[in-house]
Amino acid sequence: MAFTPYDWQQTLRQKADYVEDRLREGSPVVGLSCHEGVLLVTVRLAQQQKIFEIYDRLAFAGLGNQSDLETIRQIAVDFAHAEGFARSPQDVSIQRVVGVALSPAMKRSFSDPLRLPLVVRGLFAQLGDTPEGDLFYMLNYDGEFSLGHRFGVAAGTESAREAMERVLSQFKISKRDAALEKALEAWAVGRREASGTSESDWRAVLAAALKMGTVEAALLERVSQRERRFRFLREDELRPLLPR
Repeated sequence: MAFTPYDWQQTLRQKADYVEDRLREGSPVVGLSCHEGVLLVTVRLAQQQKIFEIYDRLAFAGLGNQSDLETIRQIAVDFAHAEGFARSPQDVSIQRVVGVALSPAMKRSFSDPLRLPLVVRGLFAQLGDTPEGDLFYMLNYDGEFSLGHRFGVAAGTESAREAMERVLSQFKISKRDAALEKALEAWAVGRREASGTSESDWRAVLAAALKMGTVEAALLERVSQRERRFRFLREDELRPLLPR
């Protein structure tokens, strides 16, 4: 089958419209640096997990089709462990995971007229020795990515992303609980923006979402006595910060 340049551009527009429509109602994900480490936070509106460990100091969260999230997670995990085996664990970086393993593959998938696009928007985090060294990479379904410091978000719409970033840009590095509360506020603001709700209070938006879902939050610990730095926050750690 032959494609003209016009056909190809039309296909890309149709693919983008399809993916954007599918992502619009997705639950945003938030990454935020704190003194204790890097927080990844979302509200899980279905049973499927949205936050994953990739490697020591590396984690991933995203929204989209669960099968596509799993595809991205598996590629990232396999690449990181191969890098760690062939080089050393210290050489495994989120920059190479995103820029070498994921972005080119997603670009090829999106630009191929005969392949379905991945319905996914991801947020990748790398824990530094200090909050200033934390890195956040935002990866889009078309393979484009951007780098952030102190925080990162992935949301269903551009306006939701911008609204969430405005909230997080006001946050100064602080303790975990303060960071968690700010991350939940950013999530609710993004959810409100994407869904077009008239509710102005972010806590009311969060409370309504929690009637159907649960908070999923993980921490990459900066200082840990455990073998793994990644852990999910327990219910008793989350409960005091949730609307009653």
